[in-house]
Order: sequence, then C-alpha cells, then structure tokens
Amino acid sequence: MSFGYQVLGFGSFPSRGGAFIEATGGTITTSGDYKFHTFTSSGTFSVTSAPSDRTIDYLIVAGGGSGGNDKSYSGTGAGGGGAGGYTAYTGGAVSASTNYTVTIGAGAGGTSSRENGSPGSNSSFFGSTRTGGGYGGSSEAAGGAGGSGGGGSNGGAGGSGTLGQGKPGGTGYGGNNGGGGGGAGAEGTQGNVNNGAGGAGSQWLNSSYYAGGGAGGGAYASSGGNGGGGDGTSRGNGGHGTANTGGGGAGCGATSGGSVSSGNGGSGVVIVRYQYQ
Repeated sequence: MSFGYQVLGFGSFPSRGGAFIEATGGTITTSGDYKFHTFTSSGTFSVTSAPSDRTIDYLIVAGGGSGGNDKSYSGTGAGGGGAGGYTAYTGGAVSASTNYTVTIGAGAGGTSSRENGSPGSNSSFFGSTRTGGGYGGSSEAAGGAGGSGGGGSNGGAGGSGTLGQGKPGGTGYGGNNGGGGGGAGAEGTQGNVNNGAGGAGSQWLNSSYYAGGGAGGGAYASSGGNGGGGDGTSRGNGGHGTANTGGGGAGCGATSGGSVSSGNGGSGVVIVRYQYQ
C-alpha cells in the first residue's frame, strides 16, 4: 500500500527562489555577490524589486570641515578641520517601486584670511542625517563642534564630536602648533611640540576608510587622519580633505610673509550595498 510520501534527497530542499533586490542610482559596481551604489553627488536610490527577506547595508558620510588660518599671527598654529559625521547601518528594509532621496554634503572651503575655518555640510539618506565636520580654530580659539570636532588653536580646546558619528578635535599647543581635527575612529591629537595629527577615520564594508580628521597647522609637517584627512605643512598651505571621503582640511600656521590658505574639507558620500546573486 502506498501512502503517497516522497523522500527528498540531499540538496533537494526548496530554495529561496533566487529573488534579489533590484535598484538604480549612483555609480554601480560589483564585488563578489554584492552590488554597491556609490553617490558622490545628490540623487535618488530607486528600488524596483525588494523581496521581503532581502535588506540593504549603507554608509552615510557628511562633508568635512575646513582648517583654520593663523597666518601672520606670531607664535600660533591653527586647528585642523573635523571629519564629516560617519555612520554605517546594516539590515535596512526597502520597498519596491520606491525612491529614496540621497543628499551629499559639501566640504567646507578653506580660508586665506586669519580666521576660523568653516563647518562641512550635512549628508542624508533613508531618514538619517549626518552632521558636517567642525571647523578648525584660529587665533587662540577653540575648534568647532560637528560630526567630528575641529582642532583648537594655540591652547584652544578641540571641538566636540557628535555621539555615534565622530570624535573630538585635539587641543592646540600654546606655542606654535594647532590640534588635529577629530575623525570617525579616533580623536585628533594635541598640538604639543609638533602639529597635531588628524584623527583616523573608519573602514567600511568595501575595505576603504572614510572620515579622517585634518591635521593641525604650524611650524611642522603633520599627517591627516587615514580616511581622507588633509596633511599639514611647515608654515605653508593646509592640505585639502579628499573628495567624497568627508575628510577634514588641514590648518595652516604663522608665516613670515606671503599668502597661505587652510585646507578645504572633503565632500561626503553615501554608499548602498546589497546581495544581487
């Protein structure tokens, strides 16, 4: 007598059906089983197919702050700009036939005048907004608050970072050297005997680093944070933060003459990742 049972061999269990998220927007690349949509300017992430058991991972980085400028101000060094706010998410549920707005924050412009730098602009995606990096301080002032804080000048304190987005900037040394801007992964260092180094950024799922702080300015060369932070020079122009990393711009210090400018902050970025095969 047959009861109609069927015995399934190994490998015969039902599959998930091969359904994956499908979407457009940004610059699309693949790595292994994943697609990456990289937005270097504002745009739209448009989802055409979204199975209920599939999700996205995404990175939001705001624009970096610019460094301060202490030119022709004896015995000081300006602070480095803070990195743009950095946050990584996993497991975001998206809906089919839905457009998600992407806003990319600009990096702040550097300055050729003796003054503080400027804060970076915010980036946003999927209902979340990250804060632009804080400005580097000048003329004995503190650095500005931001996603990551800017470095202080000549004894000025570093600016505060935003919880979950970045670290504080470093204090300026009361002699010649500005503090480094904060990064996503580490605080900017104090000026001390040398210019402060920018705080390190953080590594994302594509193995790249983002949101490094800008170096402080002054009498010595110094390094920006890994993740696009601008490098400092010896009494010269501050290095720029790298575009689409949210890196902070470097500060510049006192000079015996001539025109020097602080570094620009790097623009932000949004990256979306999902399994496509």
